Amino acid sequence: MAITAGVVVANNYYNQPLLAEIAQDTGRSERAAALIATLTQIGYALGLLFLLPLGDMIERRRILSILLVTSCAMLTGFALAPTFPALVFIGFLVGFSSVVPQFLPPIAARLAPKGQSGRAVGFVMGGLLLGIILSRFVGGIFGGLFGWRAVYLMAAAMMILLLVLLQRSLPRMEPTFRGSYVGLIRSLADFFLRYGRLRLLAFVAALQFGAFAMFWTTLVFHVERSMTGEATVIVGLLALIGAAGVLAAPMAGRLSDRLSASTIISASGALMAFSFLLMGLGGGTLVWLIPAIVLLDLGMQVGHVTSMSEVLRLDPAAGNRLNTIYMVIRFGGAALGTFAGAQAWHYFGWTGVMALGAGMTALALFVTLASRIAPEAATNHD
Repeated sequence: MAITAGVVVANNYYNQPLLAEIAQDTGRSERAAALIATLTQIGYALGLLFLLPLGDMIERRRILSILLVTSCAMLTGFALAPTFPALVFIGFLVGFSSVVPQFLPPIAARLAPKGQSGRAVGFVMGGLLLGIILSRFVGGIFGGLFGWRAVYLMAAAMMILLLVLLQRSLPRMEPTFRGSYVGLIRSLADFFLRYGRLRLLAFVAALQFGAFAMFWTTLVFHVERSMTGEATVIVGLLALIGAAGVLAAPMAGRLSDRLSASTIISASGALMAFSFLLMGLGGGTLVWLIPAIVLLDLGMQVGHVTSMSEVLRLDPAAGNRLNTIYMVIRFGGAALGTFAGAQAWHYFGWTGVMALGAGMTALALFVTLASRIAPEAATNHD
């Protein structure tokens, strides 16, 4: 499950280090090319909203198989798209169909021994987060050597391989929801209104992930303008450095079984805010970028794993629907952050992007501290 989560989630992020190359290949501006990354994130958020709840209604292996086949088709279509409008549209569909990773944490929590659900979720999320980071490395290095279209053809082939592996390894899991699809979707509003803790965690995650996505979307433009060498390759190598922070994901899962979410999420927010200040004051040079990227990835991953573990504890039988609400809001933040980052880059350059990132992560930290997130609030219904 950890491997599957990492490989499939990468579909949403291959484009980030490739945007400059795609812009050149299609004759479009950097600002226009960033629209692909934005719509991919929007597609993913909508896929989470309309597809992820099906994990409570349809046998898990069946829905995962359908989605992997669909992802393969969309990735192939993106690689072969003849025009820029087609790339934008199919990029949206790539995001919409690449929601398989978010079906897996609820499965891990359900299969884990009692008292170890946080650890199990952290392990799967470690694979997912590693996939996000390594996608930029693979996209940057592989795309720099063979072209951006080859990256997507490779990703399409991986979907079929994962289909075979999951069919062999996952147990059959009966649905927990008996009713119509309309009733399933309507229940999302009930859960959203019922749990104030869910709303709070999702809002903080949206701010943090929005800043994170904004940084990685605009980094390739900064590297292309300020450093010598192949921009996609340099961004790929920087992403690999950031992968060191993934080691914290399983650790965060274990800590979420023992410590208060307030302490963990506050620490993660402080790390992210500090990383943006470091990059802004350092002018975006490699000397400052390298340690800041490690801190940024570390902070984002620790906060996300802790928040997701807390969300899944609210109602294990409705894990996919709770995860849907949390992730839709979180990826809505990523889409807005990507869009805002492109505008900040266009008008204010690197300084504007860093200021916006610092502001978003500082707001997330303030909300966390002001709201006094505490474990005992997890069972409170509003």
